[in-house]
Amino acid sequence: MAMSTGGNGGAMSDINVTPLVDVMLVLLIIFMITAPLMSHTVTVTLPSTHEVKPDNNGQGVPPVDLAIKDDGSMYLNDNPVTESELKAKFAVYASMSPQPEMQVRAAKDTQWKIVRKMLGEAKNAGMVHVGFMTTRPAGQVQE
Repeated sequence: MAMSTGGNGGAMSDINVTPLVDVMLVLLIIFMITAPLMSHTVTVTLPSTHEVKPDNNGQGVPPVDLAIKDDGSMYLNDNPVTESELKAKFAVYASMSPQPEMQVRAAKDTQWKIVRKMLGEAKNAGMVHVGFMTTRPAGQVQE
């Protein structure tokens, strides 16, 4: 019994590119979804730390990002906010169950009184999970 090998009797030399295209489209979709999640639009220079603590926030609630620039301007989840708007947002986040963690990214030249005031407002609203974002010094290896 003879097998059909493309009509002219030789071996089939065409490559089936359909699986390759399918894999590339899946990878493209994955990168399109994850790329915007990897960066913040508000850039601040973070202070460095010597101790790296892994994030064990197993609550499944996305953290709240509070960025404070050198001039005292504040951004909540990359959106500019005033102090009164921030107080209202703190009250909303504090009433959530489970409560999200507030991650403070304050520029290293920001006046401490601004950061202290925002921490006080968060505490008065009832927020209990607060973390400070820092950068790792050059040459330090993550454990």
